[in-house]
Amino acid sequence: MSILSVSKLSHGFGDRAIFHNVSFRLLKGEHIGLIGANGEGKSTFMNIITRKLQADEGKIEWARKVRVGYLDQHAVLKEGFSIRDVLKMAFQYLFDLEAEMNGIYEKMSAASPDELEQLLEETGIIQETLTHNDFYMIDAKVEEISRGLGLDEIGLERDVQELSGGQRTKVLLAKLLLEKPDILLLDEPTNYLDEVHIEWLKRYLQEYENAFILISHDIPFLNSVVNLIYHMENQELNRYVGDYDDFMKVYEMKKQQLEAAYKRQQQEISELKDFVARNKARVSTRNMAMSRQKKLDKMEVIELSAQKPKPEFHFREARASGKSIFETDELVIGYHEPLSKPLSLKMDRGQKIALTGANGIGKTTLLRSILGEIKPVSGSVRLGDYLHIGYFEQEVQGGNANTCIEELWNSFPSFTQYEIRSVLAKCGLTTKHIESRMDVLSGGEKAKVRLCKLVNQESNLLVLDEPTNHLDTDAKEELKRALKAYKGSILLISHEPDFYRKIATDVWNCETWTTKVL
Repeated sequence: MSILSVSKLSHGFGDRAIFHNVSFRLLKGEHIGLIGANGEGKSTFMNIITRKLQADEGKIEWARKVRVGYLDQHAVLKEGFSIRDVLKMAFQYLFDLEAEMNGIYEKMSAASPDELEQLLEETGIIQETLTHNDFYMIDAKVEEISRGLGLDEIGLERDVQELSGGQRTKVLLAKLLLEKPDILLLDEPTNYLDEVHIEWLKRYLQEYENAFILISHDIPFLNSVVNLIYHMENQELNRYVGDYDDFMKVYEMKKQQLEAAYKRQQQEISELKDFVARNKARVSTRNMAMSRQKKLDKMEVIELSAQKPKPEFHFREARASGKSIFETDELVIGYHEPLSKPLSLKMDRGQKIALTGANGIGKTTLLRSILGEIKPVSGSVRLGDYLHIGYFEQEVQGGNANTCIEELWNSFPSFTQYEIRSVLAKCGLTTKHIESRMDVLSGGEKAKVRLCKLVNQESNLLVLDEPTNHLDTDAKEELKRALKAYKGSILLISHEPDFYRKIATDVWNCETWTTKVL
């Protein structure tokens, strides 16, 4: 049964085409991975099929009464609600039915026998719906999902505005899973999730009976949960059966076949043109030349897609720092209450340290305390000498109407426009991206602009808070290579073992010193 049908869909921003004449069909129970490089239009596609964005052309048809649940990259939570309040909103339609049933009970006291029979029938239908949807087990279901995603550790009565980025993602994801829609639309759900809860989500999606469409650049995660791949590239959307590894085998084979056919055809075109040029003027061979010209005119010329620029990250290095990068003395981090035991930590020049552990235990707080951005609860931090620090924050909030060029020029006013364009292109951004406003870029494109600033700033200490969020596979691999080659020191927060294991000289598990109950 078809849940969603999309036909001849086209969309763009200004003169930048995102996709053209795209068709797509989703069947019941399909587990789809929607993949493609940053900026190819994956999130835009999700926004169009959920009616958050109007397509330029095309038709979108959902099956009747289908319930859609959508987790996007930038969803927000309103202040004044506890985690439990937000999770219970997943069952709002059932609470509304209960209120309707209670209203019917009130009418019964003044109803005639015929009216009473009708009202009893209505309450019976509502009661059956409530029972079928486990209305009387809502608290138990909330507790179960909360445990799976670690929200019980945070405290279900906590105000959602106090939560970290990762914790907010967990709340939105938990609410969505509690809704149990006919189709889940998940846009990079593993961003900001820690390893334990990525594993839990993996098991949940493996057993999920309904359909889902998943955008993710986490290849091991994709491979474990999807059975179909839709690849978005060069304004097209193509379907492949199997997981990401199966897709890559077929994709590479098709690419090689197309390149071979292109070379053969170019050779044939060259020979035909040469024959026509040499023989069209001679009476005896003119007919043969005309025949070959007709063949040339009718030929459907194979075109290879323009090669997308692959990012190149080469961090500019400042003079060497002193031997000590930082030392902490009985440092207790936190805001209103302590998040850690007293910490006496030490980092030396050349160390590349990965900070790991569950969300909400204070990893970002530790970075910001070391950098002096927030005051510790107690204790002290001493930074070493001659430090030139490059800091990549987890997420930059708020709209930004600057173009990419303006954004970079604000940070590097001495650069010429040619230099600005050149360094942005080296980070994997096309001319269309470079000339676009920051607020219309995808999460991955924005991350590349921020990395471009970092790459071109002289540093001998990089402080990176989950730098791979939103980055596509090519960008992640290049960033990993660049960080391995970097001669300075690195302090890195990451939940991706495949990323940090080949970079880090040391791994600090922050769960060993947190005051949180895990």
